[in-house]
Amino acid sequence: MIINKKISLNSFIVQGQENVVSDMDGEKVMMSIHNGKYYNLGGIGGEIWELINELISVNQLVDILMSRYTIEEAECKEQVLSFLNHLHAEGLILVDDKN
Repeated sequence: MIINKKISLNSFIVQGQENVVSDMDGEKVMMSIHNGKYYNLGGIGGEIWELINELISVNQLVDILMSRYTIEEAECKEQVLSFLNHLHAEGLILVDDKN
C-alpha cells in the first residue's frame, strides 16, 4: 500500500487499522489509536467510512454515493476526494494505486 501519494479517482482505498469508531446521534466519531486524535466523520463521512471497510476504488465510491444522493457528479468527486485526502493525510486510510 502507498502511504504518501495523493488520492485520485483511480485510487483504491481501504480503512486503516487502529481506529475505534462509534455511532453517536447518527454520526460516526472515531479515535485513532495511532495518533490519539478524535474525529467526527459526520453522517455522510460515516457512510463513506463504512463503504471503505473493504478495498474499493474512488470511482466506485463516487458511483455509490451518486446513486444515493442528489448531487452533481463533479461536486461529488471533488468533495469525496477532499474528504479522502484529509483522511489519508491523517493516516486513517490506506491507498493503493496499483489495482
